[in-house]
Amino acid sequence: MIFELADIEVLPGHEAEFEAGVRTALPLFARANGCHGAALHRIIEKERHYVLQVGWETVDDHMVHFRESADFQTWRGLVGPHFARVPQVVHATVVIE
Repeated sequence: MIFELADIEVLPGHEAEFEAGVRTALPLFARANGCHGAALHRIIEKERHYVLQVGWETVDDHMVHFRESADFQTWRGLVGPHFARVPQVVHATVVIE
């Protein structure tokens, strides 16, 4: 399994709407091919910053199957208007637990 880690900064005053959009979108991730769940983390030290963590079976499950789906367009419609900038996304694997 791999993890998508998205560094997201939202517009000032959009925190509640962004969080509501993520909450609404969780079923989109849950039904996506290869998805193992999603969690939103709010960064304490940086106002208006979040990290979205999504578990995927493979990078292609995220970058091809999900990103090219209608559900991805719905996701972006829910949260995209609240972005202060384009999210920075990386993929990671756990090497030590």
